[in-house]
Amino acid sequence: MAPVPPILRCFMYDFKRNIVMRNFKLLVFLVSAVLYSSCVKTEDFQLPESETKEFDIEGSITGISAVKSNFDPETGEIYVFSETDTWMEAYVVSSDEGGNFYKELVLQDKPENPIAGILLLVDDNSLFETYNFGRKIYVKLDGLALWSNNGIHQLGIQNRGDVVAIPPSRIDDHIIRTMETAEIVPLQLEISEFNEIHENLFIQVENVQFNRNLLREQHHYTFAGEVTDEYDGDRQLESCSTGASTMLSTSTFSGFKSLYLPINSGSVKGILSRNFYDDYFVIAVNSPDDLNFDGERCDPEFLNCADNNSEGINILFEEDFTNITSLSALENSGWININVNGGKVFKPGTFDGNRYIRISAFNTEEIPMEAWLVSPAIDLGLNSDARLSFDIMSSYDNATILSVLITEEFTGNVLTTNWKTLDAIIPVGPTSQYGRGFVKSKINISCLKGDVRFAFRYLGAAPDKTTTYDIDNIRVSGN
Repeated sequence: MAPVPPILRCFMYDFKRNIVMRNFKLLVFLVSAVLYSSCVKTEDFQLPESETKEFDIEGSITGISAVKSNFDPETGEIYVFSETDTWMEAYVVSSDEGGNFYKELVLQDKPENPIAGILLLVDDNSLFETYNFGRKIYVKLDGLALWSNNGIHQLGIQNRGDVVAIPPSRIDDHIIRTMETAEIVPLQLEISEFNEIHENLFIQVENVQFNRNLLREQHHYTFAGEVTDEYDGDRQLESCSTGASTMLSTSTFSGFKSLYLPINSGSVKGILSRNFYDDYFVIAVNSPDDLNFDGERCDPEFLNCADNNSEGINILFEEDFTNITSLSALENSGWININVNGGKVFKPGTFDGNRYIRISAFNTEEIPMEAWLVSPAIDLGLNSDARLSFDIMSSYDNATILSVLITEEFTGNVLTTNWKTLDAIIPVGPTSQYGRGFVKSKINISCLKGDVRFAFRYLGAAPDKTTTYDIDNIRVSGN
């Protein structure tokens, strides 16, 4: 056989090498696929721990408090980190798995007893798969920008006067995921203890319940599935211990927005934040599992007259405010209209030809604003079928802060009178617009006798509890 020329031997060698390498790559792919399928549970997703390696940080390590101190609240200017060679140590306390967080990581400085938190903007909508709850991470600060948006400190990329999310191509440059997943112990707080130092921390509030008016048979509210919910659904939580209230905020894009609110009382774990307009504190949960409502409700003791299913046909008292055009006209009609701190009171109003009485803490500086509108004395005599009814509309709603009370023993002073609380329907209105109409409340007061007075009590506080209420068509009927 003739010898193979050198140039042809080289060609044959390269050809055989390519064939072998192709087969080797195919073999590696098949083996990897088999190993991957045998390691991943089909019923319980596991994070790819193999992608995380131990490492040594090249540069300095700092904490969240030190990072936040670079922002000057006086000027409000964006601070850009440059040539610091510094990394921020933090733990992830948010999860976008339930859809209540979007392209952001909420970070705090320690797994237990944290003192500082911050929000990191990241352009990825499946962050929980890599940066799961409790995951310890390091964030490279150089190239990032710090500002305060709606009262919340945020880190991201500066872009034309804004701070935006870190783009996908730069995420790995700025975030290092460690092997550690810590057990996050929520910071125990009362609603009355909420402070800006607690923002972006994972907290727990015990012994709370949703406002009774969110759970009516006529309308049981969802987390964020109402027609009035534009971007977030804010639902009022009340403390059974202190009476203080706050809002549970749920995104209208969350996967649990259409679930009904729990009826009982219990505890809530979530991120303490601020609403979009920076008016009040809100709690945002990672999932409905962060609510544990298995306790008894702590509603006040309402007047409970036995219902005999009959209603009087005689009008004992009626007021539609048609002739009430001024404060003096209201007082001359026998109404007592006072603010216990000397501030804003109930005022006559009109819309589309209809007159009513309105109250709101908007554009005041009263903290609190406690206003009372007390009816004239109404003689029930020995009526056994007395009913009290009225219409209420709620607008620009940021808290349910109106209550209705009644007494047989009015002392002339609203603060010394022994009042009975009525289970009145106080509508929950839209948060950013005028109300959608009046809602009627009808209450059995047949167990009361003689002269009675009822009252509307408004307990607001600017700027976070300023709901506007309109009241009309008040009537007491009996036989």
